[in-house]
Amino acid sequence: MSASVEAATIRRRHPAWLKVRAPGSSGYLETRDLVRRLRLHTVCEEAACPNIGECWSRKHATVMVLGAVCTRACGFCNVKTGRPGPVDPGEPARLAAAVAALGLRHVVVTSVDRDDLPDGGAGHFVACIEAIRREAPGTTIEVLTPDFRHKDGAIECVAAARPDVYNHNVETVPRLYRRVRPGASYAHSLRLLARVKELDARTFTKSGLMLGLGEERDEVLAVLRDLRASGVDFVTIGQYLRPSPAHLSVERFVPPAEFDELRAIAAAEGFLQVASSPFTRSSYHADEDFAALRAAREAARA
Repeated sequence: MSASVEAATIRRRHPAWLKVRAPGSSGYLETRDLVRRLRLHTVCEEAACPNIGECWSRKHATVMVLGAVCTRACGFCNVKTGRPGPVDPGEPARLAAAVAALGLRHVVVTSVDRDDLPDGGAGHFVACIEAIRREAPGTTIEVLTPDFRHKDGAIECVAAARPDVYNHNVETVPRLYRRVRPGASYAHSLRLLARVKELDARTFTKSGLMLGLGEERDEVLAVLRDLRASGVDFVTIGQYLRPSPAHLSVERFVPPAEFDELRAIAAAEGFLQVASSPFTRSSYHADEDFAALRAAREAARA
């Protein structure tokens, strides 16, 4: 079977609750044109996110800085692996211009892994945060960073820039790390999240995981407990979807009712915010979720 035929077969096998409309609204086209004009990469495109039509129609895009080539080869990820090019010093300014032009209330900034850089790209994240604060001071900023493994001082550097939300995904259960996240460490990811809270307890921390890779229910519940023990405030839980026949297979399509159940369990664990559904991704509805949390806190203080 050819790769194109196999990919089409995989799509046809998706259950009814995983069907999405093809993008094409005026808002989607406007966002796409702005991203192209400012020469920005987005995880929406590079990772083949199924929510791109909905998010871009609302003029919400997750910008991926530091290029579109990753130094790691995770089994689930659609981003290219190889030797990245040099860091673009003009990227933070272009990113800030896009945030201002789109009038974003909340922006999510992520990146590829840059193990080739002495600081893993931490300084570039800081430059992006500072540029956005200059050009769009009313926009709240969420960073979704790599693990910065073996990069001393990188976590501290980004945390000192005071993003409103510091996000780092554990992605899956520890037993599956060698297959799903080669080069990463579950213990290190938990330590990163805990370290951010140690540095500034006012910064919200966030993490997420994918289901459908062969994890067991008890393992998922253990991850939720570990995240709370590390001080994580927000958690996202979504369905893994295979980007191509070259990526890890989907072991199971988790029905919506199970995501609802996990949402209730996570809320009972004490997370301030829980997003759990087949289409949930790290930045899916992140703007609305963060705005709702701020409004609730302000109402409580009133």
